Amino acid sequence: MSRRRALIVGASRGLGLGLVERFLARGWDVTATVRRPSAALAALAGAGPLRIETGIDIDDDAAVARLRAGLAEAPDFDLVFVVAGVATQAGTPAGLLPREVAGAVFQTNALSPIRFAESVHRRLAPDGLIVLMTSKLGSVSLNRGGGWSSYRASKAALNTLARSFAGQHSGAAWGLVLMHPGWVRTDLGGRRATLDVETSARGMVAVLEARQGQRGCVFLDYTGATVPW
Repeated sequence: MSRRRALIVGASRGLGLGLVERFLARGWDVTATVRRPSAALAALAGAGPLRIETGIDIDDDAAVARLRAGLAEAPDFDLVFVVAGVATQAGTPAGLLPREVAGAVFQTNALSPIRFAESVHRRLAPDGLIVLMTSKLGSVSLNRGGGWSSYRASKAALNTLARSFAGQHSGAAWGLVLMHPGWVRTDLGGRRATLDVETSARGMVAVLEARQGQRGCVFLDYTGATVPW
């Protein structure tokens, strides 16, 4: 049986790096993108078939086009996972956030992942998955306490755009997963978070492997539980 192939977008550290490590451990071929060289990612090259694409920023359409062209002769992917995201000045109330900062957060967290998915969805193998890293904080129904308002809103926007994207491609042979990784100890999650990267990555990979071949758009966490919209 041929090896499954994953494209992980935003893999220099944290959850992206953890996902690369876990997919390699599970026997997948992995292509990983980074904006700048990552020694931690390069160190995983001995763990399995790993191709690293440097200089890829999902906010840069030209860079995404170069990636797509560079992968033109490669086999199709069974899974494309867009991990990249930001939480710039997340603690500042949205009404006080500089407009240019808010715009940049929405571009990276909401618009760019959808543009990337639109760019690469034809490179998915039948029964493949597009996975977009979102957050439970993007659930509108669960937002009772506020806080991190611009980040919450950007992830809620991503969820809505993803539902629209899935609807526009309702006849496609692939599925779409919006993935909440849990509260993870990363640069974004902070030291007080309840999960380590390995636990979250292990859970997400298990959920996605079980999800292969299923269509539709779902909002899941790293344990496979459905998150309310």
